[in-house]
Amino acid sequence: MPLPQALRRLAPDRLRDDPRLRAVAVGAGLIPPRTMHSDAERELLQRLGRDAGRVVEIGVYEGSSAVALAQVMGPGQELHLIDPFGHHASALPSGWGATERASRRVVARAARHDGPRVVWHVAFSHDVAPRWSAGPIGLLFIDGDHAEAGVQRDWDDWHDLVAPGGHVLFHDAREGRPEGRGLPGPTAVVDRLLRGPADPAAGWSIAAEVDRTVAVRRAS
Repeated sequence: MPLPQALRRLAPDRLRDDPRLRAVAVGAGLIPPRTMHSDAERELLQRLGRDAGRVVEIGVYEGSSAVALAQVMGPGQELHLIDPFGHHASALPSGWGATERASRRVVARAARHDGPRVVWHVAFSHDVAPRWSAGPIGLLFIDGDHAEAGVQRDWDDWHDLVAPGGHVLFHDAREGRPEGRGLPGPTAVVDRLLRGPADPAAGWSIAAEVDRTVAVRRAS
């Protein structure tokens, strides 16, 4: 059973953010995984993932968005989770990190009751893409390396694997947009691909935007 929120707030930041202590507490269910999305982003993620068939998430961290997906996906669907784990400077804030074991336990708890088949890829996304054989992807969630080059590489490596009519979600990709937030790297990639006068992402269009997230759809 999770510890009461009032009790969790008493812990100083250095304890709350310590990756080793968090791994123990998150894995045991004493505290929830750190939420990396707003309520509106969660609704969008679940709406697109519910009927996607096969979902790929790049960048799992403690598993909060994977849990959101597992809660709406059924046993006939696949949820592929890609993360090398540990700390990576262009993926997480300084000092943050997660462990494979804790994140696996978090997602397993969410998926065990009529949830999807969960497939883990403990590796960098650019190492997984060349050997991908699972089939077309209905929803691709890019939320790993937030450097511009890293986001661009994830797009380049993965977007052709998305099925016609499928979606790609970019997190932290609305810096400077009305009512938006984000980071320079993901925002620059989305702007270059889908907002400029050129058309480098032919066959793709922006389907939805909320808070820090941009959803793009492949033409069917």
